[in-house]
Amino acid sequence: MSYRDIGTDDPRVRVRPGKRSRPRTKIRPDYSTARRGRVTSVDRGRYHVTMEDDATEVIAVKARELPRGSVVVGDMCAMVGDLSGRKDTLARIAAVDPRSSVLRRTAEDGDASGTERIIVANADQLCIVVALAQPEPRFGLIDRCLVAAYDAGMAPVLLLTKADLADSSIVEQQYSDLDLRIVPSALPGDATSAHTTDLSQIHDLLRGHVSVFVGHSGVGKSTLINALVPHAQRETGSVNEVTGNGRHTSTSAMAFELNSGGIVIDTPGVRSFGLAHVSTADLLRGFPDLQELAQDCPRGCPHTQGALDCAFDTVTDPRVQIRVASFRRLLNSIDKPSWA
Repeated sequence: MSYRDIGTDDPRVRVRPGKRSRPRTKIRPDYSTARRGRVTSVDRGRYHVTMEDDATEVIAVKARELPRGSVVVGDMCAMVGDLSGRKDTLARIAAVDPRSSVLRRTAEDGDASGTERIIVANADQLCIVVALAQPEPRFGLIDRCLVAAYDAGMAPVLLLTKADLADSSIVEQQYSDLDLRIVPSALPGDATSAHTTDLSQIHDLLRGHVSVFVGHSGVGKSTLINALVPHAQRETGSVNEVTGNGRHTSTSAMAFELNSGGIVIDTPGVRSFGLAHVSTADLLRGFPDLQELAQDCPRGCPHTQGALDCAFDTVTDPRVQIRVASFRRLLNSIDKPSWA
């Protein structure tokens, strides 16, 4: 019997015996049959969730077992608690289902520099929103968003706004060598060209997909969301005439269900899109026609221009040469500043 020091020798002092700790059970709750919901927005520890079976909108907190930052917009979650959606009720996110895709970016400045951040989960289409004017297209950011889409396994679409202000041919020529869908658009009532897509065609583009809108501030993401989803009421802003930069209006990602079918996710405007988490192999997944060719390269080949024994330098087919040049241009964008 071990001696327990109680701090006194007085026999009149009686000490209540300590409670034995109960060993933690290895049996974990099973949430496989729990109702599922999709996270549509996150606001200061509160998660707005739309239930999959009846579209009820509930507000939830996450279970203590889930780490900080483990639940993001687009996540499919096991939901428990009060799922009625009534005012002043709270549900609970008990578990997060495996994700089909994850769109990430790495912070490039400030105290969070180098920190990898998940933007959205379970999306299959990345709409890179670019204004043809006010502000001018920035090809460096477009390239980096393309890399992020290929890394996430998402289909990229280049959605050009303000087609009534400038010709889209320059942007289309820049990316004509990529297997990339390019959609010029302008809001109803604008003086558009014959090549401009109307809203019904954009609805067709988004139907059946979970699509993410990404782009610089001021390119018209929120304006387009409001046109596609009238009840969205996303705040819009103007472009600074001196700097040419847009003003941040959307402060957090938010998902909306389209009446025509599909889900669209609006994200805050970005001025940088870090890619420190992306490797050459990650980017190569977006070029399946080059993957077989890459098997003839030596192990660890960077696939850059002039790399020793790189199989990409032996290509003679002009069509494959164009694809190699496109791959290397995007590969080069990983290490370049996103404002280039």
